[in-house]
Amino acid sequence: MRTYGSARDLCAIAYRTDSGDSDLAQANTPSFTDATSTQPRSGPLAGVRIVDLTSVGMGPYATQIFGDMGAEVIKVEAPEGDVFRQPAPARTPGMSAIFLNLNRNKKCVTLDLKQADDLATLKALIDTADVFISNVRPKALKKLGLDYELLAMTHPRLIYCAAVGFGQSGPYAAKPAFDDIIQAMSGLAALQGAATGTPSYINTIIADKVTGLTLAYAVPMALYEREKSGRGQAIEVPMFETLVSFSMIEHMGGRTFEPAEGGMGYSRVLSAHRRPYRTADGFIGLLPYTDGQWQRFFDIAGRADLATDPRFGSAQRRSEHYDVLYEELAAIVLTRTTDDWLVQLEAADIPVARVMELDDLLDDPHLQATGFFVERDHPTEGRVRQMNVPVSFSRTPGRIDTLAERQGTSQHDVLRELPSPRVATEEQ
Repeated sequence: MRTYGSARDLCAIAYRTDSGDSDLAQANTPSFTDATSTQPRSGPLAGVRIVDLTSVGMGPYATQIFGDMGAEVIKVEAPEGDVFRQPAPARTPGMSAIFLNLNRNKKCVTLDLKQADDLATLKALIDTADVFISNVRPKALKKLGLDYELLAMTHPRLIYCAAVGFGQSGPYAAKPAFDDIIQAMSGLAALQGAATGTPSYINTIIADKVTGLTLAYAVPMALYEREKSGRGQAIEVPMFETLVSFSMIEHMGGRTFEPAEGGMGYSRVLSAHRRPYRTADGFIGLLPYTDGQWQRFFDIAGRADLATDPRFGSAQRRSEHYDVLYEELAAIVLTRTTDDWLVQLEAADIPVARVMELDDLLDDPHLQATGFFVERDHPTEGRVRQMNVPVSFSRTPGRIDTLAERQGTSQHDVLRELPSPRVATEEQ
């Protein structure tokens, strides 16, 4: 086993970049590196090596964040590749848009874990890593000898993260799980359909992404603890429990208390009248929130009757009458144009926004000013657009060094240092 000191003692790995010159390279701003750069990885996770045995959305989202923050991420795929390589749109097979948006800053290798040599290669690779992350079902990992107990015997500093559908101590442990299934089981689909009585899914893979974000904070916490104890540990991040926790923060409601002080559900967000409001010529998002904002809104609307209505005079009273209040709001907003409302409400410091289409975001002046979208040349896919790293660090900013690779691109570079039968094959 390779032995290391602390993660901060690890030397950073020099990365190739597929990007052109960066016009965003500021000390505190995430950026692309220059195409000829051989500088080592930077960022708060520089020097951390992660072996990534995940696919689809949840795991790759988390490991891309780690890569953006400077970690060396080695993405291990089966011969058929990550299933997210396949959905349209794509310019070439195996390089879909969604894969490009989830797998930058990673080195891609292919291993067939049904083959003894490849399984031995993966174990040797894990032995060099700080972190091993997998969304393969735990029972299958154990059969392969990739369970935490076995790996920790030879690598006690390993941070082992199992991204699972359900907590492994409960009766659902062996169930398969994807985003739609977790939205359905967690109550999220029912919440989305509360106004109509027909459950519906949120139009994004929210279970994958929220669980991915949870994984993304859990692993650095374990790395920090290892700095103090010198020991690794196993982490379990279950989709079901994560989404139930996510939803129940505001929706536990009266069931927070025992005995109950009412039913579940946060009445404001469950109101049938809470939605983007139609104006005379479009739609706006509008949310007066404080007492002062509501009073200013009623003044602008010319509704002195509502300003003095005791039902709407305080946050506590409004919480008992959201349906009526939001119904009044919808009727008022319809009387003026979008631009009229934006001018008047912004001048009064009342939260308001034009409802944007996704295409509108590409030309949004704020996102342009912050360099949120960047375009670079991919070595096989041509010109591609990426969302830049959204988080800024004053000293150690994240950055996009490499775009998502074709399957097996880094096979030789990653495996040549390992004492594995596969190395000889790769070098012949």
